[in-house]
Amino acid sequence: MERGESVGDTPRPWQSYHTVYTNAKAGMDGVDKEKVQRIVYEMSKGSKYFENEERKEAFIGQKIENIRAQCEKLSEIDKSHFQRVADKRIIELEATRDLSRIWLHVDMDAFYAAVETLDSPSLRGKPMAVGSMSMISTANYEARRFGVRAAMPGFIARKLCPELIFIPTDFKKYTYYSGLTRKVFQKYDPNFVACSLDEAYLDITDACKERGISSGEIAEELRTSIYEETGLTCSAGIAPNRLLAKVCSDINKPNGQFVLPNDRMAVMTFISSLPIRKIGGIGKVTEHILRDCLGIYTCEHMLQKSALLCALFSRSSADFFLCVGLGIGKTDTPEAKLRKSISNERTFSATSDEGFLYQKLAELADMLSTDMQNECLRGRTLTLKLKTASFEVRTRAVTLQNYIFSREDILKHASKLLKAELPISLRLIGLRVSHFNEDKMGSPFDAKQKTLAEFINESGKHVVDSSSFGLSSICDDHFKIGTATGLPIDNHETQSHDSREPSNCNQLSDCNQSEKFGGNSLDTVNKRANSMDDETASSSNLKEESLWVDEYKCSLCGIELPPSFVDERQEHFDFHLAERLQKEESGSEPRIVPKPRTGNRNKQKKHKPSPEDIKHLPIDVFFVKRNHQNL
Repeated sequence: MERGESVGDTPRPWQSYHTVYTNAKAGMDGVDKEKVQRIVYEMSKGSKYFENEERKEAFIGQKIENIRAQCEKLSEIDKSHFQRVADKRIIELEATRDLSRIWLHVDMDAFYAAVETLDSPSLRGKPMAVGSMSMISTANYEARRFGVRAAMPGFIARKLCPELIFIPTDFKKYTYYSGLTRKVFQKYDPNFVACSLDEAYLDITDACKERGISSGEIAEELRTSIYEETGLTCSAGIAPNRLLAKVCSDINKPNGQFVLPNDRMAVMTFISSLPIRKIGGIGKVTEHILRDCLGIYTCEHMLQKSALLCALFSRSSADFFLCVGLGIGKTDTPEAKLRKSISNERTFSATSDEGFLYQKLAELADMLSTDMQNECLRGRTLTLKLKTASFEVRTRAVTLQNYIFSREDILKHASKLLKAELPISLRLIGLRVSHFNEDKMGSPFDAKQKTLAEFINESGKHVVDSSSFGLSSICDDHFKIGTATGLPIDNHETQSHDSREPSNCNQLSDCNQSEKFGGNSLDTVNKRANSMDDETASSSNLKEESLWVDEYKCSLCGIELPPSFVDERQEHFDFHLAERLQKEESGSEPRIVPKPRTGNRNKQKKHKPSPEDIKHLPIDVFFVKRNHQNL
């Protein structure tokens, strides 16, 4: 983090200190940004938070340097090639533009604060924030004029606004008022998409056609209905897609609306000068990378720098950036997806008081159990999230045999996870349950994870003679490996990886249904294990030079990498080589699609074969390996 910025002879280190607190929200126009930066800097300096911000800044700085280094490796020929790739992709994306739908994004104005003011009219006109000295959930517009905003620690907010009033959160109250607003949304779009308690997307195309009125009139009517139903105001944005509708709802806040016509020229004019940070999905880190590496400040710059975007980012990321530059977003109604996890977390002042920590854990277990029962869910993987006093985030997880949902079960296992971390000073605790049973509560289901013996004994297409391995008889007949039942993968949490990371493709496959073990199976297994090096040598006939078509495109998967990206191309070649070995070993087509990456990474170690003098059958012979990593 730079500390040498100054004006004249007066050093001003806070000018380079950028946090979420210094980003303007609706109602913060006219705020002295430098004053806010200075106070945040002075109040944070020397704290654990400050040290954590410096670590994050250093990480971002290193990432920016890496991308700059990759930019420098691009030759003019490379840039020309990727410009053609980008131009072609822009034409393809433009063909997907849909101007037939009308989307409306509704955002309640300072929702939590507005509900509290409605409940206590004496707060009207006074600077007020919902939260505590530790953290603010939201602030009313009177407080925002001082630079106070959501996600800001209360002690910093009090320094910015000494008259600030704090109101504790009351989520039951907010949920009640959110339910009232959703009844109004239902009248205009029965399939509206609720993003949170205070915002939603509505497809009002049919409502406009059926009633013969404009989208602006629908928005005005909806906002009036919400006010009459709840006494609360909201803002609305109307656009041809959801991406732009969300941007539009922020333009005339509070208690206003903005309509972007369903016209391509109007969309391109609107998007051209829009700062990239206004787009949902572009946060602080992405903004820094795009701005400092590529000189991208506005959405229009996305198209001007399209060649670099295609060269340096994955296909999905580049497509997103190009869509932003074109003003293209989703227009279809999202399909309901099955929930993958459910969680709760709470932030508080840093403490090492074990009694307090266990009390917070019990409260979270109670809330989580209630939420699971409301949604008829049972889960088998429990994850404990901890944020230490130094802002280090840790997760600890356990996967159980039984599916759980009760407060007692959640608390029992969560307490064991927490106990293993004590003593520790924490500022946040969270609990998450995942790995749900397929059936809802109330339906008959097997609440217990299958044991290995049960898994082996299940019916399937693999019939293995246990006597042929010299093993004691497990049953009277042959034991079977069920291909319909996969072993439970102990994924404690769903993680998001760069789509160019080859290790994303690590999967556990079904057993090869055509292979049957019998006779001298153990000898066969050992012989195959010992011949792995020979297979590697024979498979190396796949030459790297023949992998690349027109010098850029991989002939096997279609990914494009510049010739100057030597390390990345070598790793991509190694991945396909390993994939071919796996195919030869298993006799089945791999179900993985390799994606190259652009960062440095240690080479993965090849799985070593079992020793020749093995006495027992190794368990991994029952499974087809899909990756050259250790499973």
